[in-house]
Amino acid sequence: MNRKPAKSGSRRPRIRGRRQDVGITLLLFFALLLGLFFFKVVRDNLGQPERDVVWGATFSKKYAQELGLDWRKTYLAVLDDLGVRHLRLPVYWDEIEPEPDTYNFTDIDWQVEQAAQRGVQVILAIGRKVPRWPECHPPAWTGGMEEPLVRSRILRMLEEVVEHYADNLSIVAWQVENEPLFRFGLCPPPDRDFLKQEVAVVSALDDRPIVVTESGELSTWVSAASIADILGISTYRTVWSKYIGFFYWPVSPSFYARRGAAISSFVDRVIITELQAEPWSPGPITMMPLDQQLALMDEGRLLDNLAFARRVGFAEAYLWGVEWWYWLQAVGHPELWETGRQLFLTTQEVQE
Repeated sequence: MNRKPAKSGSRRPRIRGRRQDVGITLLLFFALLLGLFFFKVVRDNLGQPERDVVWGATFSKKYAQELGLDWRKTYLAVLDDLGVRHLRLPVYWDEIEPEPDTYNFTDIDWQVEQAAQRGVQVILAIGRKVPRWPECHPPAWTGGMEEPLVRSRILRMLEEVVEHYADNLSIVAWQVENEPLFRFGLCPPPDRDFLKQEVAVVSALDDRPIVVTESGELSTWVSAASIADILGISTYRTVWSKYIGFFYWPVSPSFYARRGAAISSFVDRVIITELQAEPWSPGPITMMPLDQQLALMDEGRLLDNLAFARRVGFAEAYLWGVEWWYWLQAVGHPELWETGRQLFLTTQEVQE
């Protein structure tokens, strides 16, 4: 029997249908994988036990000024009202050496002295790149210099700072640079060999531990850990990218804990030197509407981040954003400041 040839278009619906079936199957497969991934993150978040943490904070004179605050009044409130007893203080190169070989330690001396009077333990962050934007803080007079000459001036500045505070017992560690191997801020490219030179200069002058810091999420930690006595890592939960906007880091406490265990042979310990306690802002935080600030960081989110840090299990964690809490209190939102006060009160009671 002769059959009529099929029309050329008669198979297209069937082919199109198969393609749709394959597409739907792939979507379901990836949705399942994504669901399993987030299930694991949630399970790990809830499954890790909470451990005791010694809480501290970073204080930045420059950031307090950016918020329009009296930085001295804010600093004293952090010590006396908030009750911080473990502090990370940046030493800004452009402030302490405004002219070549002319050093002025007045403001940082005052901060260190106030801490010493209250028995506060201080990690002093020194170098060109220290906490707060624009990350690198070179004096204006270095602007026309070639990089090798700038580096020689950095080493000289480190010597001056360490010798200046050699007899100050409130300083318990030197942090050399801030996330020096991570490309961020208005800074030259990272250079591990130069970082090793900086660490060697500080170590030759003083035997207190050297802290080197890394991005908690965007580095392996190994390069910094092999140079440091103490590795400090940042822990951010909600961040902003110019490519995708705000997003939540889908990682669990075990992500940090396992990496800490993996590098334990390199360092004495790992600590959290930046635990997010304020919104990540794409620009100056004062330009962000207040309701958006509070949507990104409120009392509930802060408590979640504190619980997260306890589950990570590192012994120390320094909060990032106490200056912002003080500013919030001044504009009628004391909730974060009050939560922080209870947190640091608990730390004092445990130590006593």
